Amino acid sequence: MSSRSFVSWSLLAIVIAAVSMTAVPALGQTDAQTVPQTPWGDPDLQGIWTGSTLTPFERPDDLVGKEFLTEEEVAAIEEEAARNQFVERVPRKGDPGTYNQVWFDNGITVVPDGRTSLIVDPPDGRIPWKAGAQAQIGGTLRIGPYDSTVDLDTGERCMTDGLPMLRLGYNPNTQILQTPGYVVILHEMFHDRRIIPLDGRPHGSIRQWNGDMAGRWEGDTLVVESTNFVDKTHYRWARGWKAPSHTMRLVERFTRVDGDTIEYQYTLEDPSKFTRPWTAVIPLTTNQEVRGVTAGPLYEYACHEGNYAMVNVLSGARAQEKARTGAQTNTR
Repeated sequence: MSSRSFVSWSLLAIVIAAVSMTAVPALGQTDAQTVPQTPWGDPDLQGIWTGSTLTPFERPDDLVGKEFLTEEEVAAIEEEAARNQFVERVPRKGDPGTYNQVWFDNGITVVPDGRTSLIVDPPDGRIPWKAGAQAQIGGTLRIGPYDSTVDLDTGERCMTDGLPMLRLGYNPNTQILQTPGYVVILHEMFHDRRIIPLDGRPHGSIRQWNGDMAGRWEGDTLVVESTNFVDKTHYRWARGWKAPSHTMRLVERFTRVDGDTIEYQYTLEDPSKFTRPWTAVIPLTTNQEVRGVTAGPLYEYACHEGNYAMVNVLSGARAQEKARTGAQTNTR
């Protein structure tokens, strides 16, 4: 383990220990007009939260121009999701198979206001890509040559799917811990951990997988600004892929709106890829009726220990090369 990793994990352990010894107001005692406070006076965001939702990330093509669903449409979508929550997945022809539906956590409700997309700005609910930017990013992935492990994206290598906090499908849970001067965000997916200082320090010059983070309080809202992303990674969004660039800037806002809800809002700007900044809003909840699954602790994310897919991808690429070489030889 590197000294840097040791320091990170040590600080995380200190945070967890401090929280466990601190009396935190019970969530059930909070009403919509009262923001719970930590013993040192900061808004209390602690808990295990999920962003599971049936609301799509971008507005679907068949809902162009429609910002909100009707009550009848919401009811129909949620009823269908409840029926299919644990239905066994049927592999398509040629599909080697994937997780059964029981392993997915898509939620069983749409967002409370019935929006047709998580993106709220631009008003059309779509990512404002620059001409050709999306095709360029998507075209660099899943086509090989897979000469080594570094040709696979960071998610396939069990490292990270990066920021922002968008986990549609499975492992959408996040644990937030606080001490005076720091907020720790522990992601279930890839077990990413972010230790965010609140002391007003300037951004550093070292580029990192999840950017260089600086946090501050604006009233009852935690604001986290991240810059200095590594540009040699591939992170996932719904409907497409993104590769952070040196010009990417992410501003996240966490606001406790009631006893079991945090409004998570983020604005992403990157002039190398987008025509303008854009914003998404995702409610994070501890409410089991919204989650559709039993709330519980975050378990270890064990990916690389059994990542047989990486070996298979590389060996499959070699088999394809051998087949192409044989085909070329037979045509001569």
